[in-house]
Amino acid sequence: MFFAIGFALGINSYIIPLLNTALDISSGESYLVIAATFSAFLIFGYPASLVIGKIGYKRTMALSFLMFALGFYLFIPSAQMESLPLFLVASFISGMGNTFLQASVNPYITILGPMESAAKRMSYMGIANKLAWPIAPLFLALIIGKDVENVSLTDINIPFYIIIGVFVLLGVLALLAKLPEVKAVGEDEDSDDVCLYAESKTSIWQFPHLLLGVLALFLYVGVETVSLGTLVDYATSLGLANAEYYAWIAPIGMVLGYICGAALIPKYLGQATALRICAVTALFGSLMVVFSPEEYSIYFIAFMALGCSLMWPALWPLAMTDLGKFTKTGSSLMVIAIVGGALIPTVYGFMKDVIGAQDAYWICVPCFLYILYYGLKGHKIRTK
Repeated sequence: MFFAIGFALGINSYIIPLLNTALDISSGESYLVIAATFSAFLIFGYPASLVIGKIGYKRTMALSFLMFALGFYLFIPSAQMESLPLFLVASFISGMGNTFLQASVNPYITILGPMESAAKRMSYMGIANKLAWPIAPLFLALIIGKDVENVSLTDINIPFYIIIGVFVLLGVLALLAKLPEVKAVGEDEDSDDVCLYAESKTSIWQFPHLLLGVLALFLYVGVETVSLGTLVDYATSLGLANAEYYAWIAPIGMVLGYICGAALIPKYLGQATALRICAVTALFGSLMVVFSPEEYSIYFIAFMALGCSLMWPALWPLAMTDLGKFTKTGSSLMVIAIVGGALIPTVYGFMKDVIGAQDAYWICVPCFLYILYYGLKGHKIRTK
């Protein structure tokens, strides 16, 4: 399921430069595809938690794959009509599927075992997720058989029919899978387990460590999407041959980070410490992308991605600790924060039009600085 999330998002890294060329639109306009995908998190993040409460995690996962399939189907008439608005609708519906899948699988993995080892479990999931990002554009390039600058919009029809079939099959498999329903400590009112910190709370807005974590996740998803989703476009801007091959740079960095997380957390490395180390690494990477010579700068995106690797696994358990009966609501806020993937890459696209692709990566620096603050102090804020 995490592989499916990464694959669905990785499609955007191929579609963006394709639309840029085929429809003769600006970079900012082409990055609206990512904005459409991630805007669904803002609208459906909370409704997704309500659906999970009604039908459970497993059925919600199965439902999300049907949403994915519908969104991918709409890419086909979008290409035939050469319609950017219809492409945005298709991306939005695909984003709905992503929203419901993220809303179910992330809290599921987080509360499936001890909270202190949640980042370890999420690291395993992250390996599958991030390997899927570059596989998506490579799959499209392999089936189409052309360089991205020579592809016409209707060339995407056959690969998208294949993708639709696979996602429908995944939905059926999710429904048949033997996945037990799980609940966090204090979430089940009929249980004897009680979360003392959450018992005295009357509102989700009384958890400052969660709210600061939501902002951290918002910024993190934005800069991670920049590091993963701009590689093919950046390589094209630099005039590098076989631009789609550069899509591997960020996922390799992220997978290395996930392997370290799986090996070191929680025995040798705490989740907050991992977040701090990653924030410093990502800051170094983003500054080097901006200041390095153009021909080398693209490779430093690997350091940005390496830094991003353990941010997702660490932010979820740090922000969702001690939520008790508010666990599902807190999870919905975290899912809504994924809308950062809509705003920040779109701003990057318009900055690229104005100041150039390389300098546009400056947008990542303040985001990583805030995440460093959350790792140092923000996650500790509690009321005794």
